This record gives sequence, C-alpha cells and structure tokens, in this order.
Amino acid sequence: MDERETAKRRAGESAAEAVEDGMVVGLGTGSTAAHAIRALGRRVDAGLDIEGVPTSFQARERAHEAGIPLTSLAEESPALAIDGADQVAGGDLVKGGGAAHTREKLVDAAADRLLVVVDPSKLADALDHPVPLAVLPDARRTVAEAVREQGGEPQLRRAERKDGPVVTDEGHLVLDCDVGTVTDPATCTRALSTVPGVVEHGLFVGMADEIHVGDEEGVTVHTPGTE
Repeated sequence: MDERETAKRRAGESAAEAVEDGMVVGLGTGSTAAHAIRALGRRVDAGLDIEGVPTSFQARERAHEAGIPLTSLAEESPALAIDGADQVAGGDLVKGGGAAHTREKLVDAAADRLLVVVDPSKLADALDHPVPLAVLPDARRTVAEAVREQGGEPQLRRAERKDGPVVTDEGHLVLDCDVGTVTDPATCTRALSTVPGVVEHGLFVGMADEIHVGDEEGVTVHTPGTE
C-alpha cells in the first residue's frame, strides 16, 4: 500500500471509530470512504449494532460486502455520516468526483454530524476544483449556457471504457464546471442552484463538522469554525 492509500485508510478508520452502538450511519462514496466502510464492517463482525444509509450503488455494494445492515432515508435519519471530498477549504467542500453528489448531499445534510475523510492532497486554502453539476439530460445545453453566462466553463463528463457521457445513479448527466477560485461559496451555491435543470451541485458549504486528515504519521482531526 503506497503512502497516499495509507493516508486514506487512516482517515477512514479514524472516522469509523466515532461510530457508536445503535447508530444509523451515512456511508459515503469514494476510495477514502471505502476504508471507513470496511472498518465499520470489521466492527459489525465484532458485535457493533449499526445500520448504514448508502449514498450510491457503489457504497451499497461495499456495505453488503462488509456485512453492514442497511436502511434508507425513508426509514431513518443518520446520527452521523462519513464521506470523502475532492477538495476541502475550511468547512466547505467540493464533491462529486464519483458522480454521487446528489444522494451524498441528501444523506450528509440529513445527518446530525458529517465527518469528512481525506488525505492531505485534498486540502486547499480556497476551493478552485471544478464543481460538478448533476443535470437533467434535456437541460444539458441550457445549463451549460447559463454557467458560461455566470463566468464558468462547463465540460460534459465522459465515461471511461464506454461510449458517451457519465450517467449518475439517478439518470442525470454531469457537467464539470470550472468556476475559478470560489471566493464566496454561499453566493456561488445560490447562483448554481437557481439554474433550471440543475438537480444538484457539488458545493457542500458549511456542512462538515470534522475533517479527518490522514498522512504518513497518523490522523489530524480539524473542527471547522473552531480553529
């Protein structure tokens, strides 16, 4: 396991230690969240009583493999969620690299606490990562035009190992939008949210309660707003 993967594993396992018996837990999508799911699976095997709410087909499959009982938002609200991020600046995130940000935002927002797990490469002073938009297929062109009018540069995400675009679990297309450095995340959030045809965007503003950063030496836990 290389240093970056070790850092991801440490971050995921650190957040998994915060889960207590009887909790409903939001299960994030991505390689770092996968380490948390596997760690929770080992704890379930040792007797921990929890239920998971997956944020994607991928998370659901990993939870099944780990032996974690599952529920849904229609049945339960998570006490906490563990999720990764493509970029972190303070308590603000860009997510959606796995095209799961619509369901991730639903689960993460419903949780009482959101624990974000990352390696140091995801940390930034300000958000400047392209912001993914999940869009209705028929709205692809009009959404792209609206983003350009706002000063952004949208790019349709193409699938790998298949012809055509990436399609989300919910049947949406993904536009990765370079909006430059996000100096005012709340304003950018409002601007993207009001574009007709945008189902959800990948800006998670002020949602993180803890940031677990793994590195070659261990894990540092940051609490946004208190440092």
